Amino acid sequence: MVDSKLLSILVCPQDRGPLVYVAGECLYNPRLRRAYPIVDDIPVLLIDEAVAVTDDAEHDRLVSSGQAAPR
Repeated sequence: MVDSKLLSILVCPQDRGPLVYVAGECLYNPRLRRAYPIVDDIPVLLIDEAVAVTDDAEHDRLVSSGQAAPR
């Protein structure tokens, strides 16, 4: 579980916008459709490590199962 205080300050390194937290899986940017992995409860917010989400069903799953990071 990623700390809620940490989630409140994290933004996408590419567009500086908010991310959607998908528990135990990733931080997702629905605008750019990029998923940033979480490894050992540590978000890996490196542009080169992000995974492009090209499948519409996967995009919908991430958006619906995620929660907006607290602000």
